[in-house]
Amino acid sequence: MAGDQTTIDARLDSLPVRRSSKLHILLSLFLFLLDLVMLTCAFILSYEARNEVTLFNIPQNPPTLERYLPTLVLHVAIVIAIFYASRLYHQPRAISRIDQTRLILVAVTVGSVLTYGMQGLVFKNTQFEVDYPRAMFFYAWIFSLILVAIGREAYRLGRSALRKRGLDNENLLIIGMGRVARDITHRIKSNPDLGYNIVGVVSGHNRAKGNLVGIPVIGTYADIPTVIDRCLVEQVIIALPDAQRIELVDLITMCQRGSVDIKVYPDMFAYMAGDLNVDELGGTPLITVRDIALRGWKLSLKRGLDVCGSMIGLILFSPMLLLTAILVKMESEGPAFHIQERMGLDGRPFPMIKFRSMKQDAEANGPGWTVADDPRRTHLGAVMRRTNWDEMPQLINVLLGHMSLVGPRPERPIYVQEFREQIPRYMERHREKAGMTGWAQVNGLRGDTSIAERTSFDLWYVENWSLWLDIKIIIRTVLMVILRRDSNAY
Repeated sequence: MAGDQTTIDARLDSLPVRRSSKLHILLSLFLFLLDLVMLTCAFILSYEARNEVTLFNIPQNPPTLERYLPTLVLHVAIVIAIFYASRLYHQPRAISRIDQTRLILVAVTVGSVLTYGMQGLVFKNTQFEVDYPRAMFFYAWIFSLILVAIGREAYRLGRSALRKRGLDNENLLIIGMGRVARDITHRIKSNPDLGYNIVGVVSGHNRAKGNLVGIPVIGTYADIPTVIDRCLVEQVIIALPDAQRIELVDLITMCQRGSVDIKVYPDMFAYMAGDLNVDELGGTPLITVRDIALRGWKLSLKRGLDVCGSMIGLILFSPMLLLTAILVKMESEGPAFHIQERMGLDGRPFPMIKFRSMKQDAEANGPGWTVADDPRRTHLGAVMRRTNWDEMPQLINVLLGHMSLVGPRPERPIYVQEFREQIPRYMERHREKAGMTGWAQVNGLRGDTSIAERTSFDLWYVENWSLWLDIKIIIRTVLMVILRRDSNAY
């Protein structure tokens, strides 16, 4: 045992660790000052735009900018306060640009409206009273939104660059050696902009040896307090989904040292349940472990989005859709469209429409998965599949109600019968309409990828649906196509 402890001490002494708290504080202060500057510039631009841009009536003899300084201070103070209340200075590391833009939009809108309403009340009958016209309010809102979003994106890129250089990284300890711990470790190592420095892994075995995805095992559970103190650990991830409750309590107790943040990977029950909700039945609390988010008025809301989106898409793209159909016919024999039976809502089959991207005899030897550089594709088909253009006729399916713009991607019945026997809860993804795009697809799970992992993403979508989630998925899909980020599009 003495030899093991000596080995552990040697490993801990050799680890390059550093505190990130000072730099973290400086960066948080910089973000606050950046928002301050951007909001101030936005208000000044709104004053100039009101006097120069002909979108609204240009005023005669407007008040000077100095007269609006109290209003400027009020505007900046209110918006900054809402930013703080909206946790825009305490965001998670992996928040997407779309989610951040939405939060900024809501905060700036609320702040601008409050400023417009409070300006007259606060400064009425004082030396600071000045007319705050609707045109200037509109410009202040627009410029604040644009400049803050630009500033935040520049901040994100700068901070990401620092983290890739090993700066502003928090020391992270991972507890566990199983598949979950391995996946988490690999994901963190593959994304240095998350800002983690993995100091090591703690194992539950009696002897600390080996490594996990190249990260050394530096101790056992009993060594956790020592590891946290010696390695200046700031974050702990307990990746033990099958751990007993008493074991988790003991581990958390050992990790509660100083200002260490502790994150626990959920057990299989929580994973299978999705979001847990507590209801009450005559005073008796009940935990809802299965709930369908999309029902009632939400169904009408989603259907309205589908109808509007599909009609707009068909109208806007109709010339290109017609041209594509002609080119498909010209390149090879066969119909322009390929109609294939897929499994949709409640496991009912429907005819899914696509542009034909393969040769007429592509499935002469039976159905098969599409693979990279598939020899069955036509030249035009290869281009269409890389850009997902072959799926645009599915807007007709959406308009007819067979599909939705967003939802689990439909599979052929022959594959559904196979997957339902291999993957738990697979058929539950058919509780909603199939979609042209989905949560799994925008997370890179399309083509020849794990069906089990795709299913878990589809089930999460089914149980956590919201209108904003659909809009977010559509935006991310468009960006993936434009920026060519989907490596599995073939």
